[in-house]
Amino acid sequence: MESTTSPSPSPSPSPSPSPSLLPLSLAPQIATYSIQDPAHPEIEVAQVLHRIRLVNAWALPPGARVLELGCGQGTATAVLAEAVSATGHVDAVDPAAPDYGAPFTLAQAQAHLSASPIGNRITWHQATPQDFLRQSASTNKNSTVWDVAVLAHCIWYFASERELQDILTALQGSVKALCIAEYALHATEKAALPHVLAVLARGALESCKEESVENVRSPLSPTAIKEVARRCGWECARENTLVPELGLLDGSWEVGTVMSNGFLREVDEAVSNTKLRAVIGLARDAMFAAVTALDGGKVGTMDVWAANFNPLALR
Repeated sequence: MESTTSPSPSPSPSPSPSPSLLPLSLAPQIATYSIQDPAHPEIEVAQVLHRIRLVNAWALPPGARVLELGCGQGTATAVLAEAVSATGHVDAVDPAAPDYGAPFTLAQAQAHLSASPIGNRITWHQATPQDFLRQSASTNKNSTVWDVAVLAHCIWYFASERELQDILTALQGSVKALCIAEYALHATEKAALPHVLAVLARGALESCKEESVENVRSPLSPTAIKEVARRCGWECARENTLVPELGLLDGSWEVGTVMSNGFLREVDEAVSNTKLRAVIGLARDAMFAAVTALDGGKVGTMDVWAANFNPLALR
């Protein structure tokens, strides 16, 4: 299911929308490019299907040069490589070590993608976005290297809002346009409300940690992301809201971690402020109530915000 907000009156995003979108029917084929659990291929298909919707919302054209920051194991990378066609290319950047990840490591996942039919359209880079962009700037002075930079579901992994600010500032002059997708902190479907509440509980806990390996570390709303982008010289030209299908399991995974006794132990270890502990407990209790209200139904994934940005200097 997908819903789209009305475009803002801002200038059209760059690059120009392609007249042909990726068909959703390609999801099973693209899913085979990625390493996956052979017993549950539907999990990867759902992930790919969601990312096809993102790419279509951004209107990426064939032939585009794409810089993907926070590529992880490459689920979005595969869809981006399919979208840009044989004449385009994706530089995929992630700071994680090759042996990071389970049940498959980044090295295994990226090698599997490199051996796929779209593998020659991808170049992998192990580096922080900041280090990669600094090196690129020193090598390609006064030269725009990519048509578009993509941050797909990676902002909440950042250690802080400041990290996002540093990255968006560093992108100026290196890319013509910016595409961002992140969770919207909003649930159109009742089944996705527990996901929103779980993230609020997790986000409050993570604010007390110096270091973390959690998926949710610095949850920012679309409004907050747009404000950071504006300060860094990026204008939101178009934004869409996507309502995920129940097959996308991210909400269920996050709710499961907050439901666990391990989450309570983390709160005991990391949160000393009694008022904040109470707020985290309230959010967790509200999440349990929202799950109970589903009467045994599946937990869904909250709405996703997808936006195109242009450099303010182009106005």
